[in-house]
Amino acid sequence: MFDKTMLDACLHRWAEIKNLAGVSACIMGPDGPVYTWNYGHRDAAYTLPTDSDTMYGIASMSKSMTALCLCILDAEGVISIDDPVSRYVPGFSVPGQPQEAVTLRHLMMHTAGLPPMEPLEWSIVMNTPGRDDSDWAAKLRASAPNKMETIEEIIAYIAACPHRMLAAPGEVMSYSNEGYAVLSYAVDAAAGMPLEQMLAERVFAPLGMTRSILDNGIEAARALSGGNITSLFEISDGKRTCDDAWSILPPFRGCAMVKSTARDMAVYYRMIASYGMHEGRQVIPRRAIELLCGSAHPVSAINVMCCGLNKREKAGHVFCEHSGGLHGVSTKGGLLLGEGYGFSVLCNQGDEDMDELMWVMYNAVCGLPLEESHMWFLPADAPFSAPGMITGSYTSHEGVPSVFTLREEGGQLLGERDGNAFTLTYCGGLRFMAMNPETGNMRYRVEFFIRDGQAWGVRCGTRIFERIS
Repeated sequence: MFDKTMLDACLHRWAEIKNLAGVSACIMGPDGPVYTWNYGHRDAAYTLPTDSDTMYGIASMSKSMTALCLCILDAEGVISIDDPVSRYVPGFSVPGQPQEAVTLRHLMMHTAGLPPMEPLEWSIVMNTPGRDDSDWAAKLRASAPNKMETIEEIIAYIAACPHRMLAAPGEVMSYSNEGYAVLSYAVDAAAGMPLEQMLAERVFAPLGMTRSILDNGIEAARALSGGNITSLFEISDGKRTCDDAWSILPPFRGCAMVKSTARDMAVYYRMIASYGMHEGRQVIPRRAIELLCGSAHPVSAINVMCCGLNKREKAGHVFCEHSGGLHGVSTKGGLLLGEGYGFSVLCNQGDEDMDELMWVMYNAVCGLPLEESHMWFLPADAPFSAPGMITGSYTSHEGVPSVFTLREEGGQLLGERDGNAFTLTYCGGLRFMAMNPETGNMRYRVEFFIRDGQAWGVRCGTRIFERIS
């Protein structure tokens, strides 16, 4: 089907360029495993190589699993994902809206209007022992109103949020970890069982995902791994460090807490790619997949957010995917919708981008040049006509406040975010790429939202920053 030696070499080159500690990758095809690849080590002494059974954290790749549980319940007539969240999570509301305004679908698609906020970061620093004595962590601890260890504390913070809501429910997409924390408890109530149990019984077991678990901690995952679970690596000031201080964030269960292997995750994504089929059986209702990322969502060359997955089209293929990141965790999973291919890349080093490794595997299966980019923001052939509408300062409050400042100088749009300079390259519509002026590489994608002649917000990556000046 493709030259596995060339794919090995290409993945190895990217792992070397990124200076990764350890990484595992897998491709599952309609008829079974197509490709596995492992690189590097999983322990501080660099004596234990990663292998296809090594368990990793998958972080935000967990979100589609939580969304899938709700889609299954909808497909079976137990609920509707257009039900108000408050029907299943009493007390949930957002400022300025009636309690019924926000639906499960809004939270699943990150369109509830919630601004970036602090609870996930507070929960990590207040509940994870043995890690992070940085100034950033100290500021977070000092600002935390409580430990953010219960869903009630998150619901109360959202209801009285000191930051303005971005928009009415359904108007704009801005990624919200807090929304998925709430959804975890919506599954509990709607299913009549904990999310952990529903995933184990309705998803992991039917798919043979024997090395996957939603563990709100690490001990259950460590036991399941039989010792083959990775340590956690980070690079700081050019030096790699290693520890076993897994992030503990109690209420954010279905948001980021699944641990798994590259093989199990590729099987999971293959099932979605096959509209719920697994080894000749319909293990998940097809309607659940349609709600998750299928016909309920448009297809575009520009990435669109579905329910816990992004969706885009390229070269006649429909890709659905999601990444994840926590301390010592950098991951990406994807699929070719309708074609029966699932892909995963799991890395044990934090703050790394797995895009290029995933793109190489996509390209191998799709018959594209291995190094072909899957960037969907591309430079336009004309300059932006109204720079004065978007210059100014914008802020986000996810953790310690972040500020994005933009100015026009000599016909160029120049800016800074938290001490990092960038230039903006226009990509059509209100879309831009923020480029590193030293390396010429893209830092992140940018999209502005304009009302009455001035941008009120800018989406940096997936979070909307609101104008402050």
